[in-house]
Amino acid sequence: MNDYLLQQHRAFLKDTIRKHIDFSRTDQNRGIAPPPVEKPYSPQAVKIDLLKMDSWKNIAPINLLEAIKNRKSHRAFRKEPLKLDELSFLLWATQGIRQQIDQGHAYRNVPSAGCRHALETYLCVLSVEGLDPGIYRYLPLEHQLLFEFPEEGLAEKLVKAVFRQPYPGKAGVTFIWTAIPYRMEWRYGLTAHKVIALDAGHVGQNLYLACEAVGCGTCAIAAYDQEALDRLLRIDGQDEFVIYLAPVGKV
Repeated sequence: MNDYLLQQHRAFLKDTIRKHIDFSRTDQNRGIAPPPVEKPYSPQAVKIDLLKMDSWKNIAPINLLEAIKNRKSHRAFRKEPLKLDELSFLLWATQGIRQQIDQGHAYRNVPSAGCRHALETYLCVLSVEGLDPGIYRYLPLEHQLLFEFPEEGLAEKLVKAVFRQPYPGKAGVTFIWTAIPYRMEWRYGLTAHKVIALDAGHVGQNLYLACEAVGCGTCAIAAYDQEALDRLLRIDGQDEFVIYLAPVGKV
């Protein structure tokens, strides 16, 4: 596409968005209650307590300047497993809740457009002390892990779903973030999909920086088979779908 056509295409998209998105017609402005902060789960589900801030033993104080300067993508990891307090810290740093405001709003450790926080955090656990391998989900309100299910051949299925990039299969844990778009659409209508992507970037950067404090590394991945990853997490791919992932291991 030549420069003139590209400029015309961009102008058309901006004009279309400006004319056709009416914030007065969103569910928020209709007076509909917001969707809940956290995806519900069965009362019989297995939950694992995570360590809280005063119990973290392996979290070294780190200078912010040094964390930013040392931030890099890591694709090779040692075989040493992550400790549960390290994982607890990484989850708190990326999606931890500081204060719940009401059923549909909570302040977290990452920014989100309109405090909507449309993401859910799943974990593909391969090597974390005290946890069986399998798929887990972070419960930010409770600061707990929900055990979703075991999965035969998990490492191989994960590697296959990211087009054979090998390092997720060698990481201690892979963070997989899904989007529940209605949480953001409730307030922003069609523009929700732009800001959901921005939110994923905020979470990814927090993970990179937090890894510096626990001797871990990560490399965020956006190249993946959408249907395969949605299927691996057993989500529908419509009302909830994978948007980003990042394997984490000791370096």
